[in-house]
Amino acid sequence: MKLIVAIIQDKDSNRLSSGLVKANFRATKLASTGGFLKAGNTTFMIGVDDGQVEAVMNVIRSSCKVREQLVTPVTPMSGTTDSYLPLPVEVQVGGATVFVLPVDRFEHF
Repeated sequence: MKLIVAIIQDKDSNRLSSGLVKANFRATKLASTGGFLKAGNTTFMIGVDDGQVEAVMNVIRSSCKVREQLVTPVTPMSGTTDSYLPLPVEVQVGGATVFVLPVDRFEHF
């Protein structure tokens, strides 16, 4: 048995949730916050048999897309800010960060 932990952008959350239900997988959905952009994320915890891991990964791949987003860097903490002009920078967001972990024991009450 495996535990799949998928951290995705909030924009992809409903699409992934629907895809998992359609493929007949159960998941626990947790609200989380990303570190770099401090944006909202959703973490899915999905318990599956070893043979189902690739099927879940395919649902995640098809539901969570990488996209470009403009962000404005924060003002530097030291030095003068008189000459600092923050220009928007294009970064990649979205997609999924996925961990597949072995499960030693599972019980459902």
